Amino acid sequence: MQFGTDGVRGVALSELTTEFATRLGRAAARVLSADGTSTVVVGGDTRESTDVIDRALSDGFVAEGLDVIRLGVAPTPQVAFEAQRRDALGAVVSASHNPWSDNGIKLFVRGGVKLSDAIERRIEAELTKPEDAESSSPRRGVVVAAEADHDAYVGHIVGFLDGIRLDGLRIVLDTANGAAHRIGPDV
Repeated sequence: MQFGTDGVRGVALSELTTEFATRLGRAAARVLSADGTSTVVVGGDTRESTDVIDRALSDGFVAEGLDVIRLGVAPTPQVAFEAQRRDALGAVVSASHNPWSDNGIKLFVRGGVKLSDAIERRIEAELTKPEDAESSSPRRGVVVAAEADHDAYVGHIVGFLDGIRLDGLRIVLDTANGAAHRIGPDV
């Protein structure tokens, strides 16, 4: 699999396998933690396959010495926000608008910034190397379950409306049980 417009995507558990997710986690950790970053925040959507792919991806990060903060269900922008807030890498298991049978993995460099094409190519090159059971890190990372800071993210979003009046507008929000189903109504 290769990076497309926004991460890697495919049919969950047949094209986007748990084995690939683990290998991607290891390759991404080797490339993205070269600057000394030691933490990655991981969140995802509500698809049936998300949890198992999240765990496999996290296994790859941990094998290469990164500590993983598993946020659980969180929309992509919230994961980027948490990565920025924590000065960490970020990863999202989601296929956004793709069919329910698909899934994907999006990665963020330190601070929640989308990967450049050059960094994507470096990760793809790392994926083509022979599988190495040895880690590039002298330590194994840990996984911590910690929900995203709901209130901080709501405040962040609402902050964009500072000075904007919404009087007289009717706003319809259909999150379709997606990752924003909890945060949307509060915003």
